[in-house]
Parts: sequence; C-alpha cells; structure tokens
Amino acid sequence: MRLAMIGLGKMGGNMVRRLRRGGIEVVGYDRDAQVVAGLAGECGMVAATSVADAVGKLPSPKVVWLMLPSGDPTEKQLKELVPLLARGDIVVDGGNSNYKESQRRGAWLAEQGIGFMDSGTSGGVWGLENGYCLMVGASPEVAKVVEPVLKVLAPAPDRGWAHVGPVGAGHYAKMIHNGIEYGMMQALAEGLDLLKGKQEFNYDLAQLTELWRHSSVVRSWLLDLTADALKGDQELANIAPYVSDSGEGRWTVIDSIEQGIPAPVLTLALQMRFASQDEKGYSYRLLSLMRNAFGGHAMKAK
Repeated sequence: MRLAMIGLGKMGGNMVRRLRRGGIEVVGYDRDAQVVAGLAGECGMVAATSVADAVGKLPSPKVVWLMLPSGDPTEKQLKELVPLLARGDIVVDGGNSNYKESQRRGAWLAEQGIGFMDSGTSGGVWGLENGYCLMVGASPEVAKVVEPVLKVLAPAPDRGWAHVGPVGAGHYAKMIHNGIEYGMMQALAEGLDLLKGKQEFNYDLAQLTELWRHSSVVRSWLLDLTADALKGDQELANIAPYVSDSGEGRWTVIDSIEQGIPAPVLTLALQMRFASQDEKGYSYRLLSLMRNAFGGHAMKAK
C-alpha cells in the first residue's frame, strides 16, 4: 500500500518512519524541502516537491493523510488538495481539528465522491517507538481501505486503534481524551506541589513518584513521564510557570456546556492553564487592592 503524508513535523515525520518500518510505502511532502530530503534519505520515503507531485505519485484509490495544525492550515490544504483528487479517493485528517469542522469537511468531500476519515491521534513524540493510539471516524468503506495503515501506526495490529463511529467521532473522542488529560495533569501537579510544600517531611519527589508507578491506583503513563523527569531536577527553577492549551480543552468545556453535563474538574484544569498564561495578573492585583481596602492588608509592591 502507498499513501501520501502531507506535513512532516514531529508527529508527521515519526509517523512516516513507523509506516516505513511496517512496509507501507509513503510519499511525503512538507514546505521545508530539507525535511523532505532528510526523511527520504533516512527511511526510503518517496520525496515530493509539491502536494500535486505527491498526489501524482499515488495509485488509485489515492489516500492522502494530513498532519497539519488545525484551523486555517488544514482548511487551506484541503481546498488545494480536492481538485487533484477523483471519486473514490480518501483524505485523512490526523491533526487536532474540531470535530464539527471534520463533520463539515466530510460532508463537503462526500458531495464530490471523496472519502474522509478524521483520526484522533495520541502518542506524541513517543509514538514512533510505542505506536499511536488512533480513534478514527469514517464510513465502514473508508475505514476498511485505511485499516492496513492504522494497524502499522498502532502499538499492535489488534490493539491501540479503533473505528469508533462516523465522520467526526474520531476527533470528538480525541477532544474528550485531551480534556481528561488536562484534569489528570492538574491533579498530579497539585498533589506534588503540596508534597513539596510540606517541608517538615522533606519528601524526595523522585522517590515518591517512582514508588507510585508500581501497583498504586494512580499509576499511569503521565506518572511515568513525571517520575522520569523528576529524577534529574526537582526544583524546576529554569522552567517558566506558563502552560499553553492546544484548544481541545476549550472545546471540551464548551461541549459540556452545550450538553448541559457538568465537568467541573476539566473546566477548572483549563482555567488553571489560563491563569498561568496571565502575564498582566490584573485580577490578582485587584484582589490585593480589595483586601487592602476592607482589611488594611499590606499590598506587595512590584
């Protein structure tokens, strides 16, 4: 089988490497020609000089996998791509697109006889060695065509991937997955902060997190990564207290409001990320002002 991979960044590039290891032929294109040349030399990927060149090197039905940032980059690429495709061809969006956008795009492509799959993709930079967790939304017919690719990208042919529903279902599942991830990360961070603050016990956080990795209820891959990081540095003095959000946490909270289903943990975890991003700190300055106004509490000058 041969497919085209458009977008060869950290995720896309490693996916190409894993596919080549599994015997899947890949035609790759990226705006950075050096990245294309590097992958072609490293793993035998077929280099393409443009999207049109990549599509032209595919057999029919053509399968084109996009690994691009969500929003405008994916939208623009789709509009450029569609005139190059024919009925029966398939487009896979493996980025973190909003599931509503995926539903719209799937309907638009269906009108032209082109199949669409939205693949919620988890695994990050570790996916090359460990495999990717793939939640895909598509028609049964499209899923069947792409199945050999999913089996190679996943941790094993029989696990780590699933056709979870129609178009949109894959990205919706990944959205909720990331919302849960926010909550788990926040809980670990708060708990470890409390342990570090209990100076009378002088906890070794590397020791504790390593301990929890074995048979405790809170063991997880996130804990594995945290324990490994704390072995080298527990003070984290060189890391800025700023946590970005990719957008999927916001979409999860918005969806909880739309459904009327309470999700306080996920919502608060997202809000805490916003708090870390507030460089002006205006609301905190107002709080200090109020305490001073009603209680005479001292205000700390900057």
